[in-house]
Amino acid sequence: MENTRNLVIIPTYNEKENIEAIITAVFSLPRRFEVLIIDDNSPDGTAGIVKQLMQQHEGQLHILERAGKLGLGTAYITGFKWATEQGYDYIFEMDADFSHPPKDLISLHDACLNGADMAIGSRYISGVNVVNWPMGRVLMSYFASVYVRFITGMKIMDTTAGFKCYTRKVLETIDLDNIKLKGYSFQIEMKFTTWKFGFNIVEVPIVFTDRTQGTSKMSGGIFNEAVWGVIKMKIASWFKSYNR
Repeated sequence: MENTRNLVIIPTYNEKENIEAIITAVFSLPRRFEVLIIDDNSPDGTAGIVKQLMQQHEGQLHILERAGKLGLGTAYITGFKWATEQGYDYIFEMDADFSHPPKDLISLHDACLNGADMAIGSRYISGVNVVNWPMGRVLMSYFASVYVRFITGMKIMDTTAGFKCYTRKVLETIDLDNIKLKGYSFQIEMKFTTWKFGFNIVEVPIVFTDRTQGTSKMSGGIFNEAVWGVIKMKIASWFKSYNR
């Protein structure tokens, strides 16, 4: 197995119930992953817990602190820029709340080692693999992906997935400052832009389990942004060049 530098980016806002457990789970895997926490000034002290853990995991655990709750998309873009500057080979997105199984980082990594430029932890590539969600939310998520496929032409089954692995080349090719959607629709725009550049995207089946600790950050505005943002994104793409 080739020796690669792997970074898992985890944005946090009030995740004190989960943060130590998720970091421990990642570091317990039989492959080396480093973790970058991007904390948006969590009032519950999440950043303080991370800083204590950094003393035990020097060189493997990192933190960037931001002034306030600035949005999921900008958190990841901050992390992506840091990761490419530091020269990591594979960069992962992951939630802090265990909805993304840490063990599946291995599967995403393997997919990229075997030729994928982006590997997606997909809830819908092999049926509907979602645990603890109310049926209304499952349907909303599933049909959001149907809608995105219809508008964009992408063949990706789970277009809103937030559990992913990128090769550094993808993040260096995309102009991250041109990513416009900042909420959960950021996930759609990153996949769409990667696809437009002609990179190889692979979906890896995972079982998504809703959080048991802490509070969900979902809101109605997220879906409003998705509906209109995807149309604007598609129209804007007609006037862009995707040469690499």
